[in-house]
Amino acid sequence: MNLHQLRFVREAVRQNLNLTAAAKSLYTSQPGISKAILELEDELGIEIFARHGKRLRTVTAQGKLVVAAAERIMHEVEALKRVRLDHASQGELIVATTHTLARYWLAQAIAQLHARFPKMTISVMPGTPAQTAEMARNGSADLALTTDETPDDDVLTTIACVRFSPVAIVTATHPLARQTSVRFADISHDALVVEDDIFGQGEMFPPAKLKPEVAVRACDAETVKTCVALGIGVGIVADLAFHPQRDRGLRALPIVDAQTRTACVALRRDAFARRSMQALVELLAATQSKEQSSVPHVTERIEQMTGTGNVTPLRRPLPASSTPSSMPCAAPERTPQPLR
Repeated sequence: MNLHQLRFVREAVRQNLNLTAAAKSLYTSQPGISKAILELEDELGIEIFARHGKRLRTVTAQGKLVVAAAERIMHEVEALKRVRLDHASQGELIVATTHTLARYWLAQAIAQLHARFPKMTISVMPGTPAQTAEMARNGSADLALTTDETPDDDVLTTIACVRFSPVAIVTATHPLARQTSVRFADISHDALVVEDDIFGQGEMFPPAKLKPEVAVRACDAETVKTCVALGIGVGIVADLAFHPQRDRGLRALPIVDAQTRTACVALRRDAFARRSMQALVELLAATQSKEQSSVPHVTERIEQMTGTGNVTPLRRPLPASSTPSSMPCAAPERTPQPLR
């Protein structure tokens, strides 16, 4: 048994049992992957995958345990490699985030982090809150910036950092521009431009009687504000996305009956919390002056992850159920064979 075999098993599952795609992803040959997996199955005396001819069809019941173990082992190997890079303040830090949180929250923290770790490469991967959480869950990102709709579970832990609320964006000539705040009812008859990855329509208009007309669903706050400036309608964005000097000609009106949301950092419970990662989380918590009190809480949460109370700073066992539940079980396993 070797790490290459475990890496091939993991990648085969990640590529939906397509060995050609797995080989392309790992820059190797498909026959080589197929042979390595067969050798591992012979050594373990079980079938990891049920096959139809030469094609992988499903992951077997015992195979799910092997896949879960392969995920944990490869995660540990990758964590060990990061130890050396962390000591040298080098390597790559991958952050998954929404467009709005990247531009108006993450960017300030990145600027300060780069000053501390000038040799560190920071990669930003965009997505919806659900997508960013999944990137952190499957290990394709070191951490994710998401919203409070992402709960803690056996794999992920979330750290609340910054609170934000939706605001209505109108032009300076709009009839509502003279008001200091609005209610949902005040804008429910206007054509709306919404940033759908942060505030879903159903969450924005909880009263059942309100039936808003959504003219544009935008990918980010800048698009929302541009559409409003062009006269399309009233925009709704997070308050952290508006700045009076930067957004001249527009007005941001607090929506008094809107619910406050929380921007969170999500990361795996078994993550090796590198110095750069800890620093970034602390900087994110301190980005908004009104949230300075959250920094000690964030620091405490990180210390709990890497403290002596853990199994080890690099490993916290994950349950076998962390393997994707969508993988169907196959027929009964074959009889164990003698080791070769």
